[in-house]
Amino acid sequence: MCGIIGYIDKAPSVELGLQMAKALKHRGPDHQGAKLYAQNHCCLAHARLSIIDLRAAANQPMEYGNLAIVFNGEIYNFKEIKEELKRLGHQFMLDSDTEVILHAYEEWGTSCVNHFIGMFAFAILDQEANELILFRDRAGVKPLYYYEHENCFMFASELKALYPHPDFHKELDLEGVALYFKFGYIPTPFSIFKGVKKLPSGTYLKYSISTRTCEIFNYWNVLDYYTLPKLTLTYEEAKEQLETILKSACNYRMVSDVPVGVFLSGGYDSVGVTALLQNERTERLKTFTIGFPIGNNEAPIAKEIAHLLGTDHTEYICTPDDCKGIIPDLPYFYDEPFADNSAIPTILVSKLARRQVKVALSADAGDEIFAGYNSYTSLEKQLKYLKTVVKSDLLSNLFMQISKITNPYSFLREKSECFAKLFKYEDYQRISVAFEGGGSLMQSLFSKIINLPYPSPSFLQDERLIKEPISIAQVIDYLNYLPNNILVKVDRATMSVSLEGREPLLDHRIIEFAAQLPEEYKYLDGNKKRIFKDIVNKYVPKEIMDRPKTGFSMPINNWLKDDLRFLVEDNLNDSMDKSFFNIRFISQLKELFYAGKLGHEEKTIWRLIEFQLWHKQNMSN
Repeated sequence: MCGIIGYIDKAPSVELGLQMAKALKHRGPDHQGAKLYAQNHCCLAHARLSIIDLRAAANQPMEYGNLAIVFNGEIYNFKEIKEELKRLGHQFMLDSDTEVILHAYEEWGTSCVNHFIGMFAFAILDQEANELILFRDRAGVKPLYYYEHENCFMFASELKALYPHPDFHKELDLEGVALYFKFGYIPTPFSIFKGVKKLPSGTYLKYSISTRTCEIFNYWNVLDYYTLPKLTLTYEEAKEQLETILKSACNYRMVSDVPVGVFLSGGYDSVGVTALLQNERTERLKTFTIGFPIGNNEAPIAKEIAHLLGTDHTEYICTPDDCKGIIPDLPYFYDEPFADNSAIPTILVSKLARRQVKVALSADAGDEIFAGYNSYTSLEKQLKYLKTVVKSDLLSNLFMQISKITNPYSFLREKSECFAKLFKYEDYQRISVAFEGGGSLMQSLFSKIINLPYPSPSFLQDERLIKEPISIAQVIDYLNYLPNNILVKVDRATMSVSLEGREPLLDHRIIEFAAQLPEEYKYLDGNKKRIFKDIVNKYVPKEIMDRPKTGFSMPINNWLKDDLRFLVEDNLNDSMDKSFFNIRFISQLKELFYAGKLGHEEKTIWRLIEFQLWHKQNMSN
């Protein structure tokens, strides 16, 4: 993995490009380079983490004819594409997937991405057409920010790479702030700064250098597959086909010229990936896990499974002292306020792995793809109850009605109180999080009114309809929670220590196949991730696996009341910006938090701490 940077302005320079690239040295410590394309008023820059074709000739920016590229990610099937392009007359000088992308673009144009199995964010400068084209992978594994200001356009893998440019201005976006306190992260396309946007997954952006205009196009949409007719396979046939795709996806992610390992918790996802890989290998996989001295600790389960599968296993127990060393750096690594506290153990497991490997597989997205969240069980139960208290045609046509409404968010906000009474708080929040407003608690935090933006999810505007409620919940999580929380967490954590993270379960072939499965193959009478679990249980006994999953979660609220209490006191006090925050209300929140009476809103304390730490580092001047 790497970091990519580029900008277009009146007088670009290599020196500024290199300065921007050096801000991403943690993403690419092996080489930083920049090239000027004067006639296009463009500078491209790159920070390289060498994984495939380690030679200096594979450094970037890379050129071919009138095309130039900076690329972050991996194209796992680049060898097959290379052979196809050779048959079409292309000649190659390197063993690099970057070179293959350039030739693929020359041959197929923007549709080249439809040939790729991989994770990627890349920019291609077409010098002849005077265009810059940005691409982001189907799941949003790799990040890509862009910024427009008057006649200047710039992009980067991380926000910090934009800071050296003299035309970049740090102006807080209050919509981004409101979204952060609602979700604990800032969803695409929003960001913490005005003028900065995140390119959505499955899209590409064309920027015309001549007219200084840009347009975004979709090349892949998960909804296309959820709305196709369901596959007419028996359950056993579907299970066999899925296992074949899973094996292919996992094996592709082992393609590397450097050592590879796997993050292993006690859950089905990471165990499944580890089992599928180890079963086909004689050499022992290197696996890594993080545990905790109290609370949710999967380290013993992971160790037991590692022994069963025969991996070379390493574990580390996280303590409050580890947190003290990492928390001050979180704003730097994440660039925006980010309140998923499991970022801390994810950074720790990345550090642990980096001592032995340069690439690590992380088994994220199983819950989104195969319907594994507990909230889906609650959704099923509550919808059954709803059928008994409302007309059946209301429920069956609910989302059809919503899709026909000009402003679906207005409709859903009006219905939010009704939904809130039906769902447990945490389940209601996850299922309806894309719809309802910020709530009185969030507004009480601020001394001024901050209104949440309500961008309509694409499937609410789509003429097609997903009829299964659990599938709707999956799409919401896939489009929002997965790319904006889970994948951000893993990308920044792994990159903070120059470790490439790979996501085998986010192979688009798995996503497309699972979306077309009958819902009961994934979820049946409370049996979550049914088909995936049945595959994993071929390798690891059910009695070992069927234990509560905690992943790399940590007892942050307990520690904030004890060893890490100083974080609360140092950040949530009278020194907070009184023109922005309601200090009296926050003081009351602290008292309730220490007394253990804040309930589900304990997360607000951590969100406030992270925001304050970020603000001090980024906006103090």
